[in-house]
Amino acid sequence: MAVTLEVTPTRKRRPLVVGHLDSPNISDTKLIRSLFFASQELSHMQPLRFILRRNSQSIIRKVKVLAAVFDELLRSHMVYSQSAQLCFEEMNIVMQRMKTLIEDCTRSSKLWLLLQIENVSFSFHELVTDLSTVLDILPVNDFNLSEDAEDLIVLLKKQCSDSIQFVDPRDDDLRRKVTDTIDGIKHQIVPDQSKLIGIFVDLGLLDSASLIEEIQRLEDETHDQIDERSRIAAASLIGLVRYANCVLYGPSTPSPHPDFRRHKSLSEANIPADFRCPITLELMRDPVVVSTGQTYDRESIDLWIKSGHNTCPKTGQVLEHTNLIPNSALKNLIVMWCRDQKIPFEIYGDGGVGSSTPCTEAVEFTRMMVSFLIDKLSVAEPNAVVFELRALAKSDSVARACIAEAGAIPKLVRYLGSDSPSLQINAVTAILNLSILEQNKTRIMETDGALNGVIEVLRSGATWEAKANAAATLFSLASISTYKRRLGRKVRVVTGLVDLAKQGPTSSKRDAFVAILNLAAERENVGRFVEAGVVQAAGDAFRELPEEAVSVVEAIVRKGGLMAVSAAFGLIRQLGEMMREGGDTTKESAAATLVTMCRKGGSELVAEMATIPGIERVIWEMIGTGTARGGRKAASLMRYLRRWAAGDTHETAATETQSIVVPTPSRIFNPVL
Repeated sequence: MAVTLEVTPTRKRRPLVVGHLDSPNISDTKLIRSLFFASQELSHMQPLRFILRRNSQSIIRKVKVLAAVFDELLRSHMVYSQSAQLCFEEMNIVMQRMKTLIEDCTRSSKLWLLLQIENVSFSFHELVTDLSTVLDILPVNDFNLSEDAEDLIVLLKKQCSDSIQFVDPRDDDLRRKVTDTIDGIKHQIVPDQSKLIGIFVDLGLLDSASLIEEIQRLEDETHDQIDERSRIAAASLIGLVRYANCVLYGPSTPSPHPDFRRHKSLSEANIPADFRCPITLELMRDPVVVSTGQTYDRESIDLWIKSGHNTCPKTGQVLEHTNLIPNSALKNLIVMWCRDQKIPFEIYGDGGVGSSTPCTEAVEFTRMMVSFLIDKLSVAEPNAVVFELRALAKSDSVARACIAEAGAIPKLVRYLGSDSPSLQINAVTAILNLSILEQNKTRIMETDGALNGVIEVLRSGATWEAKANAAATLFSLASISTYKRRLGRKVRVVTGLVDLAKQGPTSSKRDAFVAILNLAAERENVGRFVEAGVVQAAGDAFRELPEEAVSVVEAIVRKGGLMAVSAAFGLIRQLGEMMREGGDTTKESAAATLVTMCRKGGSELVAEMATIPGIERVIWEMIGTGTARGGRKAASLMRYLRRWAAGDTHETAATETQSIVVPTPSRIFNPVL
């Protein structure tokens, strides 16, 4: 949890307004009991270790004195004046703030606290000042306390009034060592290992596990910062800790069950409706606003406008102008959602939160770390080094660029054919993580043996995880249209993906279908997938992965010719069931697939659809309660059924684009079952 730091000048004590307490929320006894328990809880807290220790100890000692006073008050069963009640309530608030500050510091990054040491010290001093203010106006003489208790209050008042803001010299010296190390990186000065050890020992970061936890906390701090300067500072600290972890403790030993996997595919995530483009229904990469106030993905709306349209796709209003205004707020929300879902946001374009120009120190730390790891590949056990490169490539775009620029891709390719399942998984996943960066896609495609190595892992990898990550790598590479065509021409890619979709476990099938869907966007690839049996593979997965499998069939039927329609003929009944039982996206895809098949296949396909039990009710429900796109597709299906029932088998593409005429319920065709 981030510590809230507000840099403000030293101010006078905040006066309390003592007024009439109309309806106290709790009785005097309950109020004192609450104060006693709060002071007990706070006085039993452990002071911060390593940094800010004196500041936290000072507050805890003062609260221990209060706890003794509240203990005596609790046993006295007094009735207190309204001014005393107000003081007690204010004191309760101050103690809660003390507790929150100590807890926040405990959970926060130690290095981040160290750089903010003056601000945090001021926060501790401010709380002591507020406590002193309450004690000054507390009507102690009305409480009938023992002399010992009165002496404690007098002592506490003096301690609070004499308190000054201070930074422990030890903390200040440690901060200077850290900043000097980071400043040296700007001039490409390699940090001295003995000095690094001293810094992290003083911080209590004594092993690799504690450094990894520190990195995670720093990443949380980075996400919480709103100004560029703070994000740069946090990025520099992350670079320092990563470098220290690698240099001081060496490459990590891969766990047989690592706690991270590659990025999620979009099919695994439940994308919020507001994050989907109204045109493609896919996650928006670069949301922009048109003149009507509607938001679309830039690529989709740009293509719509360039196709000659001058209206808003969602509202139908004429566009006053074609200027596209970036929706930065929504883009940042999408970026944060991607982080929460563990989907690297770099996949969805540049910009947004965290996409600012990387700081020099972070880049230099990363370069030094990559250089260290590359050198280790020739002398150390390769699996540990490749695992470290895999983890580093997963972290951010700076690391991906540095790893590729250091020539790591050809070295990783050597391990794709390894007999060690763990080494093979780490190698292919490292290449997958590197491929997220746009310029690395070209590097991978142009590296000798890289593409063939990934394809071979897809076809005959040692584990399903390796095969799935190979499929995900092909999906990533296929985001560039020229590579989409190049990959689709390779029979081994097509058959490998289809075999994985047929035989793999659910997660591997999902990766295969997502990659197939991407490659099927190129019309010339569709025929090869049909010949490889993708339609049957998708049909078999309707129950297991309905959204992905139906989407694949829709794409194949839409882009393919009569051969694709013929291959999907046996799925007509299953598509009808998906319209009845699937989610909104699945229903839309199923209806769209049937519409395309009816348009291309003629009356025989409509007749087959008419034999689906209850199809009319399903269509009517979709027209009435489905999504806008689903309703349009369902209305088209009803029109096909109506014509077929009337014996009109003459269908053309022109009739498909005519305005929808919805039949009355009494004229719905009732098929013979």
